[in-house]
Amino acid sequence: MISTIAKLGDLNTPCYFYDMTLLRRTIASLKEAIDNRPIHVHYAMKANSNPEILRAISNAGFGADCVSGGEIRLALKCGFKAADISYAGVGKTDDEINLGLECGIGCFIVESIEELAMIGDISATRGAKAPVALRINPDIDAHTHHYITTGLKENKFGIDMRLLDKAIDTLDRYQSLQLKGLHFHIGSQILTPEPFVELCHRVNRLSKQITSHGHNLEFIDTGGGFGIDYDDPDANPIPDFKPFIDAIMDNLDMSLCNYVIIEPGRSLVAQCGTLLSHVIYVKEGIEKKFIILDAGMNNLIRPALYGAHHRIENISTKTGTTYEKYDVVGPICESSDIFAEDENLPRTRRGDIIAIRSAGAYGETMSSTYNSRPLQSFILKD
Repeated sequence: MISTIAKLGDLNTPCYFYDMTLLRRTIASLKEAIDNRPIHVHYAMKANSNPEILRAISNAGFGADCVSGGEIRLALKCGFKAADISYAGVGKTDDEINLGLECGIGCFIVESIEELAMIGDISATRGAKAPVALRINPDIDAHTHHYITTGLKENKFGIDMRLLDKAIDTLDRYQSLQLKGLHFHIGSQILTPEPFVELCHRVNRLSKQITSHGHNLEFIDTGGGFGIDYDDPDANPIPDFKPFIDAIMDNLDMSLCNYVIIEPGRSLVAQCGTLLSHVIYVKEGIEKKFIILDAGMNNLIRPALYGAHHRIENISTKTGTTYEKYDVVGPICESSDIFAEDENLPRTRRGDIIAIRSAGAYGETMSSTYNSRPLQSFILKD
């Protein structure tokens, strides 16, 4: 894939390069891991909402996990069926709830008792029936970065397990609400299936608590969070989905629901995307050398926001050249605009093309015009 990039010639950088063949192979690998089991896939749109990416995923027959009214509109525009859209997020506005009801989306993922009552009131006013799933916070440590851990009791997401009975009482007060399922999400970039085994055991207990109140569950949504290999994307371009799928299906009590929903985002799209940037110049410091790129934290914020590391390659140099250590930085007027420190790279010169790998998730979708810089372009390669 990188050799293909190197042959593109003159590039208008910064830009995102998407390997659509790899994306389709990743989708096929997930389907193979599911192996006709009762699992519905809802792609987590926040990972990458590029319309071409979305069309490829909707064409695969997957649904969409949305976290804003804008994502709902974009999902519909890119071919996702309304009935296969779920709407999550802790801050749904009245207008967004009305939009979901008007479009006939499949489910509202409810993050709090207060939100449950709000959706009940709005749907009652419209004379509508709102399909809802309760997002329960299972207090499970996914052993990932604290900014992308979402299942602990101190997180802002979801309803605390201890409030489940109160949530059911609130639900029962509204004829305008229809309980469809339970929803869980414990975090992102999870590299082993063990947290999902623990999750399923907790889910089984909570599901029985729901059914004891006379409610049947159509589905259980175990969320997403499957991790990828940021260190060696060429060795592992496609995640091994099977251990995660098996962990869920081997430990979830399927007598409690009709089917399972999973919400992969990063694991589907991260490896197919690469951020390309030209070297403006190399700065010689007293103790360090700095590669100054034309891409910055406004194009890829993960290193600045999470301290995340992406594999960085100079794709203009030939093998066998001398390697040196560089800090790879952008042009943004912030000290945190650093992609990597002490990165071992081939001797780099002005005009070289730098590839920042595994950037298909939370790259383009989180980009901004900070410092009044234009948004980057993108290139698709089949």
